[in-house]
Parts: sequence; structure tokens; C-alpha cells
Amino acid sequence: MPEHKDAIAPHGGTLIHRIASEAQRQEFLAQAETLPRVTLDARAVSDLELIAIGGFSPLTGFMDQSDYNQVVNHMHLENGLPWSVPITLSVTEAVADPLKLDSLVRLDNPEGEFIGVLELTQKYTYDKQNEALQVYRTQEDQHPGVKVVYDQGNINLAGGIWLLERQAHPLFPNYQIDPAQSRALFREKGWKTIVGFQTRNPIHRAHEYIQKCALEIVDGLFLHPLVGATKSDDIPADVRMRCYEVLMDQYFPQNRAILAINPAAMRYAGPREAIFHALVRKNYGCTHFIVGRDHAGVGDYYGTYDAQHIFDEFEPSALGITPLKFEHAFYCTRTEGMATAKTSPSSPEERIHLSGTKVREMLRRGEMPPPQFSRPEVAAILIEAMSQ
Repeated sequence: MPEHKDAIAPHGGTLIHRIASEAQRQEFLAQAETLPRVTLDARAVSDLELIAIGGFSPLTGFMDQSDYNQVVNHMHLENGLPWSVPITLSVTEAVADPLKLDSLVRLDNPEGEFIGVLELTQKYTYDKQNEALQVYRTQEDQHPGVKVVYDQGNINLAGGIWLLERQAHPLFPNYQIDPAQSRALFREKGWKTIVGFQTRNPIHRAHEYIQKCALEIVDGLFLHPLVGATKSDDIPADVRMRCYEVLMDQYFPQNRAILAINPAAMRYAGPREAIFHALVRKNYGCTHFIVGRDHAGVGDYYGTYDAQHIFDEFEPSALGITPLKFEHAFYCTRTEGMATAKTSPSSPEERIHLSGTKVREMLRRGEMPPPQFSRPEVAAILIEAMSQ
């Protein structure tokens, strides 16, 4: 494995780069009208980007059948590296049939723009029910991740990809920090230990508390909210980003935290997605990763701490990134501060923590949640967004 000046090597040892050079790009553009086309959905666009920028290292493209089977059934790639979520490009038989192996396929975004190229090496069928059961631990189509699997095409296309060009994020260009850049930033700051934090929700006092606990033992925090496709009832990314900005500005030390976007889509795969999120942050240069209560969960599909237990199924050296496991945090009225059951002597009635549903109801009514739950500046942004 090559030596790295960085705090941690990318997963597999090499940071993948699959953005076309100017010469490659011109070559692909010259063939634009003659190549067969496949239109990607929002999630596949996110996956294409993350492969290209190295966020999904060591993947260089969409998974072939052997990697797919190993990942779904055993949480490892064919080469033995841990990997917990299949990264596939699924199409219908009608789309797959005319495509020729060992040829190029044009990849378009949902707007019909040419954004990438697939070097097609394989077309294969797969078992949707098995993928649902293994990856999501359920075959119910009410589960948003399972529904995506059931709704997508029956054929997976495999092969290396090229992203034509890296474009600025339409909403958050200033926060688009790709893995090569985040690693350079960490080096520049002299950080040897960096903790990553995954979120698809606005940050409340409980999140802030566990991030700051982690900051006590590492050099820097990489706050890395996910801005790809999420459920329709999740808080929109632009609203969440405003919440993070106000928190970073007023409640975090300026020189010890970096806010950046993760272009990934949510899969809601609970424990499996916790491993996946950790490996992606390892590629961004993080040495540690916060795993909280019901990480990447949805509904009641996963146990409260299943996403922490799954890390025990892997050799720590194989994952390479250290999970920091936190219990549910709350405001303790007895000690008058944020705490968890590990540190607080309080009884349940001395603990202030509200469910996400209850908070959303309060915000919709224009009511401020208690300051022990949410910073007032964050609550104000959410109330304004929900009243529109």
C-alpha cells in the first residue's frame, strides 16, 4: 500500500480519480450523438459523481456481478475489502438489450444532459428480494430504500465510468469540497485526527453535544451533511445548510471545524449504511466517524444501536476508520447540561428530549422548541421554512 502524508489512506490505498481529462472529454463529446444513451436518476447521478471524485474508492465504476453478490451477501468486495452497500446502475431489459458489451454508453442526467460515460463490461440480472432482505433487513416496499430497489430495472450494467467534468454544485458551490481537497485542507491545518459527522437532519443540541465530545479527543471536525436525494418529508438541503451555517458561525470554534457537502443520496439502510458512510468519510480523509442512535434508520426497521453493533463484525484494521459510538443525548435538568445515560444520574422525567415528529409539529405551529433541545437561531430558520 502506498505511503500517504495524509492522516489516513483512502479505502483500498488509492484515491480514485475518474474525471475525464480535457482530451478525453473532447473525444467523448465528439461521439455524443452516436453513442447509445442511458438516463440516470438522481441517485445514480450522485453515485456517478462520488465514484469519479474518489468518494467511493476503490470503486472505479458500477459494480459487476461478483462484487455485487459479495457485497449483498457478505459485505465485502470480491477482493476482500469491506463494503456494505451495492453501487449499481439498474435499467430495464428494453434499455439493456441493444447495448453491446465492451463499448461505450453515454450517461445523461434526468434533464437529458450528457454528463458521463460507462465502459460497459457486463449486463446481469439480480435478485431484488434478496438485496432488500440482506441490505435493508426487510422486504416491505414501505421502506424507502426497498421501494427504490423494487421500482428500478431488472438488469444491472457494470463497468468503469468517466465523469465528463466536475461542475459546481448549483446550491452550495462554496461547500463542495471533494476528497482530494478535504485531504489537502486537513494537511494544511496539521490535523492528524479528524472526526466525520453524517447528517440528513438539522443539528439539534444533542448532535452538537456529541460532536463537541468527539472534538475533545481529535484535532478537527468534518461536518458533512448529505445533500443528495432524500425522502420527501425530510427537511430540504438548503434549509438544513442554513442551520449548519448559523451553528458553525456562533457555536463552534472557527479553526477546528469544516462544513462541506456530501453529494450522496440517502439509502436508509441503517446498519449497512453506517458502515458505508464511515468508509466514504475515510476516503474524504477522516480517521474517526460518529455513529449515533439509529444511524441512517427509518421507521422501526432497525434497533436503536444496531448501526453501532455492526462495526463489531469487522476487523478494525480492515475498516481503517475508528467508529465513535454515542448514546442518545438529552438535556439533564438535574445536572443542568447535555448528557447521555452513560454520564447522567437523572431519572427519565429529568431528561428533555423530543422526537423528530413532535419537533416538526411544534415548528409547523410556529412554536419554539425549548432552548435545551434546539438553539433558538436554528429553530427560527426551521419555523420560517415550515411556514412557507
